Amino acid sequence: MEFEPVTPVRAYERVVEQIEEAVLSGRVLPGERLSSERDLMVQFGVSRSTVREALRVLQAAQILRSRPGDPRGPEVLAASPAALHKSVRHLTRARHMGLGEVLQFRMLLEGSAYLLAASLRTSAQLDEMAAALEAMRADLGTSEFSRADVAFHDAVARATGNPMIVVCGEVVREVVLELIEDKLVHADDRHALMRSSLAHHTEVLAAVRDGDGALACRLGRQALYDYYADYVPEEGLAKLRPLIGAET
Repeated sequence: MEFEPVTPVRAYERVVEQIEEAVLSGRVLPGERLSSERDLMVQFGVSRSTVREALRVLQAAQILRSRPGDPRGPEVLAASPAALHKSVRHLTRARHMGLGEVLQFRMLLEGSAYLLAASLRTSAQLDEMAAALEAMRADLGTSEFSRADVAFHDAVARATGNPMIVVCGEVVREVVLELIEDKLVHADDRHALMRSSLAHHTEVLAAVRDGDGALACRLGRQALYDYYADYVPEEGLAKLRPLIGAET
């Protein structure tokens, strides 16, 4: 594929922009390869160091996989939530964002997912949620419970039909768990937490099945609050309480 020459001032940024646009527009697809470094130098009209700097940026963003000197050229990667996860995790630490803020976002996001899923879910997606719930019930008290729990939330997110909700939901869920992982491991009664979670999920699924999005939204937010409230400082809880009982 052909690219346009760029000016030498911060030229690697212009190279990044053109390659990003080619990937996002679908002119080059995941699994395909760009030209070799030498050919990219000619197409862009820049030095090898400029091409390599652009490729390093694109690789860090997980848009490409590149090895200096590879004659096959850089490989275009499929979209992944990994870069978003890294950014959110960095934000929670670099700017001292607390668990309250992250959990607030999760409550907003998952509440909205339940709201949409209640209207948009298919019979097959309801079956997925029910199967995940049954797995949670069967694995109560075991390490497999969390896997089934994740499967339930993933099924709800997919039922919205919005891939952004799927990706953001996965990322924020992982970040919340990372922030309190040690506390959960040493919780006095993890079995009680699992039983409470199972009861909440059962109620939410019933609301989604009945098409009552407002109820599903409220229940989903309440479930998150009840599960995590003991791990959130009081100043963080103040940011969560307005969401309890909210319909949207």
